[in-house]
Amino acid sequence: MNEHTDGLAVNVNGLSRSFRGKVALDHVDLHIPRGSIFGLVGLNGAGKTTLIRHLIGSFRSQTGTVRVLGMDPVVDCVNVLKRVGYLTEEDSLPTWMRVGELIDFARGVYQDWDDVYATKLLDLFGLSRTDRLRSLSKGLRARAGLLVAIAHRPELLILDEPSSGLDPLARHDILEAIIRAVSDEGRTVLFSSHLLDEVDRVCDTLALMRVGRIIETISVDAMHEQYHEITCRSDSTAAPEVSGVFGWRGEGHEWTGVVDSAQTDSNKLELPSSVTLISQHSITLERWFAAKAGHERDNQNIERSNVPTEVADVR
Repeated sequence: MNEHTDGLAVNVNGLSRSFRGKVALDHVDLHIPRGSIFGLVGLNGAGKTTLIRHLIGSFRSQTGTVRVLGMDPVVDCVNVLKRVGYLTEEDSLPTWMRVGELIDFARGVYQDWDDVYATKLLDLFGLSRTDRLRSLSKGLRARAGLLVAIAHRPELLILDEPSSGLDPLARHDILEAIIRAVSDEGRTVLFSSHLLDEVDRVCDTLALMRVGRIIETISVDAMHEQYHEITCRSDSTAAPEVSGVFGWRGEGHEWTGVVDSAQTDSNKLELPSSVTLISQHSITLERWFAAKAGHERDNQNIERSNVPTEVADVR
């Protein structure tokens, strides 16, 4: 299939990569439909940035295939980057430039540069063409980077932790720009972040990474339908053992767990006689993430013993 028929902006299959013998990506499959706002979430060290660097052609796949807008981002690097906008948390803009000089440079790189849109973004982000990048705060430089990333109206916008460490106003600007980038023209956004409130606001589909693997891909709506949380009281102070319930957390005699309705009927939970169900309620993205990422007491140690340790610079 070509880029016009497969319906995917990103198509990754069986991607694996190691650094100095340490596994960074482990048979990753990632399929991002065109026109979606796709969230990539995971703890630091999960492999999100390593995956994204394959999408922009910075890394060549060791095994597996990577296609972005139907093209190989290494072989067709120039054509891919002309159609992709990219912003990372790294503060890498040439600080010796003024904002206007940065814009003029980008206009020469991107044939679809939109001067009218760039001017609107200048006003939206509170920037001036005469501002020197070195004199701007980190948040304002991030806005300048976002302007350059989206003013050519890319088909795919990749944001890798773009708001990490920024002030709330700058974060709000970035999120609003993401929403506009997709809703106005149906473009695709890949939004990688550990700030779950931001992901919950803007994304329609999620992929959860853990130690180099994508352990689940699910729409936000389906996540709320498939998973919910229960609260129980136990005669014991240890986490209950209930089939189909995972991610227990609590202390004393009161515990909460996450029910996967694809694995068990929440209305027919087989609770031991020592455990009493108190309530069932909808799950938050943060709670789902914590349980699935393996931060809960009942699976953390088991998970860690079964996966390789990543090198420190793999994110």
